[in-house]
Amino acid sequence: MGKAGKPGEAGETGEAQKPKGPDDREVSESERLLFGGPLRYDMGWNQHRDAFLELSFRAMVTRLPSLLGVSLRLARQADPRAARTVLTAEVGRGMAQAVGLLAVNSVLSRLIGGGPIEDRLRGALPALVVMAVVLLVGALLRAASTYATGRLEPKVERVATELYLERAAAVELAAIEDHAFHKLLDTAQYGASSARRMILYGTRVVNAMISLVAAAGVLTVLHPLLLPLLITMTLPSAWSALTNARRRYESFHTWVQHARAGHLIAALLTEPEAAPEIRVHGVGPFLLRHFRAMSETAEAEQARLARLAARTGLFAATWTGLATLATYATLGGLLLTGTMALAVAGTAVIAIRSGSASLNTLVLEVNQLHEEALFVGDLQRLYVEAAERAIPVGGAALPEDPREIRFENVTFGYPGESARPALEDVTLSLPLGRIVALVGENGSGKTTLVKLLAGLYRPDRGRILWDGVDAADADRHELAERIAMVAQDFKRWPFTARVNVAVGRSSAPLTEERLADAIAQAGAAEVVGDLPRGLDTLLARNFSGGHELSGGQWQRLGIARAAYRRGRILIVDEPTAALDARAELEVFDKIRALADSGQTVVLITHRLASVRHADLVHVLDQGRVVESGTPDELLACGGVYAELYALQAEQFSPTAPTSSVG
Repeated sequence: MGKAGKPGEAGETGEAQKPKGPDDREVSESERLLFGGPLRYDMGWNQHRDAFLELSFRAMVTRLPSLLGVSLRLARQADPRAARTVLTAEVGRGMAQAVGLLAVNSVLSRLIGGGPIEDRLRGALPALVVMAVVLLVGALLRAASTYATGRLEPKVERVATELYLERAAAVELAAIEDHAFHKLLDTAQYGASSARRMILYGTRVVNAMISLVAAAGVLTVLHPLLLPLLITMTLPSAWSALTNARRRYESFHTWVQHARAGHLIAALLTEPEAAPEIRVHGVGPFLLRHFRAMSETAEAEQARLARLAARTGLFAATWTGLATLATYATLGGLLLTGTMALAVAGTAVIAIRSGSASLNTLVLEVNQLHEEALFVGDLQRLYVEAAERAIPVGGAALPEDPREIRFENVTFGYPGESARPALEDVTLSLPLGRIVALVGENGSGKTTLVKLLAGLYRPDRGRILWDGVDAADADRHELAERIAMVAQDFKRWPFTARVNVAVGRSSAPLTEERLADAIAQAGAAEVVGDLPRGLDTLLARNFSGGHELSGGQWQRLGIARAAYRRGRILIVDEPTAALDARAELEVFDKIRALADSGQTVVLITHRLASVRHADLVHVLDQGRVVESGTPDELLACGGVYAELYALQAEQFSPTAPTSSVG
């Protein structure tokens, strides 16, 4: 599938790559029927062939400082004070554990030594007091660390999520529509929760490292053989954990699109828009059947991972058991030969148990830290790629009061779609302050043209000039500020009616006067008046107190949103598609009024009778401009416009054929 390589390498532009096909036995019939083929990503991307995915023990140790550094940076960015508290508390806890181990050694030496029991107890008392103090200090430090970590974790997740959303919202539209970039969005969304967990694992790693250093120091002093044996006992669990982590991460990336497809099917079953058809057409059992098939395919992958994990764990447990046996056999031999005293052996046993626990904790927590860092790495890659594909900031200033916008030999095609471009060698002018209509059959390129006009895409070839200033070099923010759009599929925000209008210019102060003016311009006063709570009515039926509008009512609010924006150029794509004849006439009266006030209107419509008041009409056919002129001129010349007009007029002719009713 998509190849998300490093800058300058193949796949950077998001071009589709042919996937390595998975075994046909892994692909459910549901994948083939619903989605056209296997939903797997090829894990051969070069960005995942590096040491980042090589979860060896050596790689883990090598990357440990950087992992801790990432955790510390995230914590300091979210809450510096809490970060300092956690770090201080964990270091203090580790030192307390080291002091406690030394106190245990002192107690054992006193108790096992010679002399009356009273003297031995009296001699051990100071060390016992130290142990009690250490336990109290450790408890206080644990409480401080727990509190500070509880403050840090949600803040880290919020900061990471905000940056994720900020970067994702700022990329070009072409990036959002690129499946390779969308795949990165899918995987990177888990990076914020991983960043949160890195704080917890990072604190545990610091604590375990200090505890391990203390235990290792004691063992080294007691006998040089004990430390290597301790490490040998722990290596199997490290290998097992790292191996399983690599498998989980690879599986996650390979199956992420399959998981998204399963969630999509589940969401369709509860989606309000799909609910009527699901019930009338009986689609529910169909979707459930395919949801089950997709889930069973995913479950087979989880079973495979569990089988491998069990086999790896059994091998590691066998190795650990043999290493533990060798360690205690060595201790026994040292005791039998008199090389080690009983008190020292007792301390060694405690140190081995403590060191083994600390080393196991260290390995497992570093493994967890490393695994979460892989997903944080996905998030960081998103930050980088989103910055590279962001809408440019700054650029040439547009003319303050341009006379026309001119398309010169513009060609544009959607990446990965048909070989024929959506627009091909288009040259036309849009005089400002007029009504300009774009007409043509479906697929002729009308909507693509206005998306280029609004700066949502850049031409593959050619130029779009604002009185000589190329839009490709212009300040995109300034260009967007001048555009208001009512798209055919405009967003119906699940918020109040007030917000659905005011979102047209969310940066402007929300005033009742501006709202009322926009609603009046759109002829939406009756729509708002019929709402239970007026503008404060929630337009989402799936929420308590929510209300749903008809298609025509939504169309009115969409036009009010564009009026609220007060853009100099109003792009209206099929504005009357959901309106009755009377409402259609009213809407076009409003559009003409906007043009009379000096606003430019670019109108897309299939209803050619509705463009009779346009100042200029461009007729598009299969991505090319085939005719331009006033409506009367185009009717007189007898071309494509006249033909389409006649076809539509025949539908209303008294002699037009009618369909029989059975």
